[in-house]
Amino acid sequence: MILRRASAGDADAIFAVDIASRREALPTVRWAHPPDEVRHWIADVLLPTHEVWVAEDDGALVGYLALHGEWVSQLYLRPGFWRRGFGSALLQRAKELRPSGLRLWCFQVNARARAFYEAQGFAAVKHTDGQDNEEREPGILYAWAGRAGKVE
Repeated sequence: MILRRASAGDADAIFAVDIASRREALPTVRWAHPPDEVRHWIADVLLPTHEVWVAEDDGALVGYLALHGEWVSQLYLRPGFWRRGFGSALLQRAKELRPSGLRLWCFQVNARARAFYEAQGFAAVKHTDGQDNEEREPGILYAWAGRAGKVE
């Protein structure tokens, strides 16, 4: 496993991981943006404005994590690479880079991701009814307290 900062040249591989993961993990979510808009957003917004890390296995990009300030804005793994340590490694890198704490949103319907974040030390601090996101999907705000150990 290799973790490294993403480059502009990773946009297509990141897009492929993103779409495959969403389709497999969240088949009931009606996404607000079609794939061509997601591809554009990754290349022209996410990569230039976020700190993006990728995980590789035998030279293939199999996951990515995007940080924006204290926020984990994206964390997706290619199906078939779940529960193999890639997500944990990416999240550990985020914790090392943001030792004062992290926050992230997760859809309530995503039981696998919820269990993963809770196992990684994140605590649910707020539940929403979905009126706060484009997908209109109920969500959970998670926080990791950081090394100080206090969630606000």
